[in-house]
Amino acid sequence: MPESTASVPAPHHSSSGTGVLFTEKLWPSPWIWIIVVGLSAAGILMFAPISITAGIIAALVLFAIMTTMLVLSTPAIVVDRDTVQVGRATIQREFVGAVTAYRKDEATAERGTRLHGLAFLCLRGWIDPVVRIEITDPADRTPYWLTSTRRPEELLAALSKQASRG
Repeated sequence: MPESTASVPAPHHSSSGTGVLFTEKLWPSPWIWIIVVGLSAAGILMFAPISITAGIIAALVLFAIMTTMLVLSTPAIVVDRDTVQVGRATIQREFVGAVTAYRKDEATAERGTRLHGLAFLCLRGWIDPVVRIEITDPADRTPYWLTSTRRPEELLAALSKQASRG
């Protein structure tokens, strides 16, 4: 079975040296950070019976761990003239087919009932719009990539631009 390009780790920057047409980091929404603060504060409640100092230290440690995990797991979408990168996956632009943006109920259907089992997913629950990027590489079993994005129209426009050579 051929190895899928969707699972190949890639750096979070353009390695081809060409101009970047689109870039976006899928940062957590403000309400996610409120939850992180709330869960961190639970450390005070758990350790306050021992000592308030231990509770505050536990809360700070929990906050640092959760913040680090969220920041390190934040994927990027980068489109340049030669490649498309979504999270850890990267592919040459020549293998990108039809690109479609979805919002609201249509986005929910793409993430749910219409989802293909072999699709590459880079979804974040706090971002509603998604973009479906068809993969035309005959050596890749992945039919398409589905990614969350806060700027679907801009991503669609960047992927619709022809790669200029020379």
